[in-house]
Amino acid sequence: METESLNRKNSSRKSSIVNGNGDASTKLTNGDGDNGGGADAGGGEVTLKAKMSLLNGCTVIVGSIIGSGIFVSPTGVLMYTGSVNLALIVWVLSGLFSMVGAYCYAELGTMITKSGADYAYIMETFGPFMAFIRLWIECMIVRPCSQAIVALTFSTYVLKPFFPECTPPEDASRLLAVCCILVLTLINCWDVKWATAVQDIFTYAKLFALFIIIATGMYQLYMGNVKYFTFDNSDTKVTSLALSFYSGLFAYNGWNYLNFIIEELKDPVKNLPRAIAISCTLVTVVYVLANVSFYTILSPEEVLGSSAVAVTYAERAFGMLAWTIPVFVALSTFGAVNGILLTSSRLFYAGANEGQMPEILTMIQIQRFTPTPAVLAMAFLSMLYLTVSDIFALINYVGFATWLSIGVAVLCLPWLRWAQPNLPRPIRVPLVFPIVYLIATIFVTVVPMYASPVETGYGILMILSSIPVYAVFIAWKNKPIWFQKSMVSLTHFLQKLLMVLGKQTKPAQV
Repeated sequence: METESLNRKNSSRKSSIVNGNGDASTKLTNGDGDNGGGADAGGGEVTLKAKMSLLNGCTVIVGSIIGSGIFVSPTGVLMYTGSVNLALIVWVLSGLFSMVGAYCYAELGTMITKSGADYAYIMETFGPFMAFIRLWIECMIVRPCSQAIVALTFSTYVLKPFFPECTPPEDASRLLAVCCILVLTLINCWDVKWATAVQDIFTYAKLFALFIIIATGMYQLYMGNVKYFTFDNSDTKVTSLALSFYSGLFAYNGWNYLNFIIEELKDPVKNLPRAIAISCTLVTVVYVLANVSFYTILSPEEVLGSSAVAVTYAERAFGMLAWTIPVFVALSTFGAVNGILLTSSRLFYAGANEGQMPEILTMIQIQRFTPTPAVLAMAFLSMLYLTVSDIFALINYVGFATWLSIGVAVLCLPWLRWAQPNLPRPIRVPLVFPIVYLIATIFVTVVPMYASPVETGYGILMILSSIPVYAVFIAWKNKPIWFQKSMVSLTHFLQKLLMVLGKQTKPAQV
């Protein structure tokens, strides 16, 4: 058939996009647009080449972590800590917490080298049911909810100059966030090169914005503007501190992304822990300095009353040039939305390889060679979360789900030490690190159940919704013929509608 011929002809290129599209930073750091994939002569399968240096690994982690969080989270952290100094301590501890987690992932990543990072670790350790829950959390909660947060941040910074004395209208913010998601969905569906170009340009924008903020803040610090750096009004209740960590840790989210592409890193045994140490230290320093800069000019009351901290800071620090910061922050968050769309297809692909995601989500548009179904699914879910316009409520949803599932992944390390002690471990992490991380995870997941029962309740319900889905679509093997036929027919219909094909010429599976 002509379709089969087309599929065979383009299988190498399409598979490269499926396997490589998730790591936009890899494409950027390689510089030539090559994702490092190669096809064998037989079936068009892809083998990823180790082309990433230590510097490339550092840029992947730094580029994944630094997004909208630093421009949103200062308000959330201060809201729950009450004082500037305690807020800065939370920022430092959040960085150390992320660094310990990333160090634990270094052992897991060099021991279990399958694609999918923590999803693969949980699959290997606890089996398909727990792995599916992790996959469900990431695909149905963390990724789309994070994208909604970043899109709302984008709209807030774009609209804030037009509403200098008040908060931008909620409906206007949500509509602009929808427009942001739709534009980037079109770009990602149209051409992967366009998407990576957007990522490249807007990464420089966010780094430039942070550099300007830190440079002016250090000047203010040199001039002796330190009156707001006190412990006055500190809220030391355990529940408040736990919620403050949700906002702080949200800004550090992304430290585990290098593990998704570990097979493309040169000498991972040496370079993975080095990249983790360098990148997490750098990001922690940048985040703390950015917060110090904010508080050299802004009072705690001004930070709490601002929906766009960087805009308020720019108005006080730059005068006539204040418009430059919201422009660069808007560009930064626009690029962050694009980055989430770019990286999500890899997780869909890993789940589908295990038979835990619909096959349609791994398919490629035959003319544009883009992962259109996965991008459309992520965009649709993100827009559903935009029905909630409270950014900090969304952060609580993401925080609970993220750190619970990553805690389970870290639990794999001591569990495998006990259950499979003979597994090759090129990197061997002292057990004190996963133990400390797990204790901290319990703190940031259990305590907020009491402090913020509504948000964590919704998070638990969304996680538990994975159980009936798993029971019906995965665990139930002897499905009725009519059900199987209807699922195959639906897949075929979507294939025709979107003009997509899988990496192999085989019938659609249920």
